[in-house]
Amino acid sequence: MNRNILTEILSTAILLLGISSLGYAQTHPKYEMRAVWIATVENMDWPSSRYLSVDRQKQEMTELLDRVKAYNMNTVVFQIRPDADALYDSKLEPWSEWLTGKQGTAPDPYYDPLEFTITECRKRALDIHVWLNPYRAIQDIGKTVAAPNHVSYTHPEWMLIYGDQKFFDPGIPEVRDHVARVVSDLVRRYDIDAIHFDDYFYPYRIANHEFPDQNSFATYPNGFAPDKKDDWRRNNVDLIIKQLHDSIRSIKPNVEFGISPFGVWKNSRTDPAGSATKAGVTNYDDLYANILLWQKEGWIDYVTPQLYWYIGKKVADYAVLVDWWSKNTYGCPLYIGQAPFLIRSKSRDLAWRTSNEIIKQIQLNRTFKNVGGSIFFNATSLRKNPLGVKENLLKDVFRYPALTPPNPHLVVVKPAPPEQACIRLKGKTFELSWQGGDNNRMFVVYKCHKKSNLNIEDPENIIKVTGELSMVIKLDKKTNPSTYNYVVTAISSTHIESEPVIFEVE
Repeated sequence: MNRNILTEILSTAILLLGISSLGYAQTHPKYEMRAVWIATVENMDWPSSRYLSVDRQKQEMTELLDRVKAYNMNTVVFQIRPDADALYDSKLEPWSEWLTGKQGTAPDPYYDPLEFTITECRKRALDIHVWLNPYRAIQDIGKTVAAPNHVSYTHPEWMLIYGDQKFFDPGIPEVRDHVARVVSDLVRRYDIDAIHFDDYFYPYRIANHEFPDQNSFATYPNGFAPDKKDDWRRNNVDLIIKQLHDSIRSIKPNVEFGISPFGVWKNSRTDPAGSATKAGVTNYDDLYANILLWQKEGWIDYVTPQLYWYIGKKVADYAVLVDWWSKNTYGCPLYIGQAPFLIRSKSRDLAWRTSNEIIKQIQLNRTFKNVGGSIFFNATSLRKNPLGVKENLLKDVFRYPALTPPNPHLVVVKPAPPEQACIRLKGKTFELSWQGGDNNRMFVVYKCHKKSNLNIEDPENIIKVTGELSMVIKLDKKTNPSTYNYVVTAISSTHIESEPVIFEVE
């Protein structure tokens, strides 16, 4: 059949096949967020030590990214600003102590870890979200030696001490402006897919200690009465979220802004709109993060509540919470933060003594149409593979690759189809090669027996998602191009898939 005719038939069939396969997609979705957090604070995930050589740092990162691909995941969330510092080349904040052992000291020989990681992610067709902590300035004031250009020295009037840490004062307008400059700088200079904040807005409460922001409340009350300090604090966080959203949109409207809050917004005992939980901490009352408002107003592009509990836990049941969040998205894409780091044979919770709990949670997630996937904490868990979680995932819920879901909040970027798709036989192997077109971020290669219709909505037919322009396949009965059709599509920066292109044997 003529190549153009076959391509047209395939293109026409995509929508029909997609509609007919919706039931299947609930079991093995083609589009699903599958991400992992890479924590750098205190060398939690990367680098494994603040004293590693540059070559060893690079080796660890590439090994980690290879492992992410081996889990059939598609996204990394890389922490690049844990303490008003930088694991990238910044003119606004000093190099991180977690990278070089001394805050303010650049890698030697020089390289930019963020630029390096972006390049390696693109090769592997992995999205990269950069993770910042907005308000923490010094992790441990008894241990950290701040660089001379650290904000705690250049703007001590912005700092508050709470416990053994230093924080920005969220009530000061200049603080919000500084964080917005940092974010804007990242969005302008780096080819990133998203800006990501976690749950640390106002700090978690310390018993019998009030966060010492009385001076900024008196100086910048913003119309709030003296007895409305909690509302004032929430408004301070609202203001920075709105400011960051507007900054990102004005620079690159195809870059997402995501938040990963604590798993409970409010308990129903304090507000009927809250979840049927008994959490000792909530976003709204303790961290002053009114997540639902940000979703309603469209100030964030996705939300990832950290549901680090098991199904059936009395005070915070995973099943109850995933149901609650799915009913309170207000059109904001929802991914669930999950906790493979809790899997251990001697866990005090019976549910975590097997990796089956994670499988059950993902299966439950897929029963809710508003849940678009998961983000795992943390990368070390993937490296350690506790109780065979990798094998369990790949045997079941992650058996096939999945593409990152398109985000309806973003300006759509449409990709041109790949070009010059050809097959070259080379003895016991053959090579698939193609050329990229406009707005091609990555590529998806599919295979299907010539006697059956090629359904590119079925992830079982995906053989590779890649940033490269070729791949070599061993020639045998299960791959022979005389028996199987091969097709390639392109994916844009906003995860829109192009028309399919058929490979032809040269």
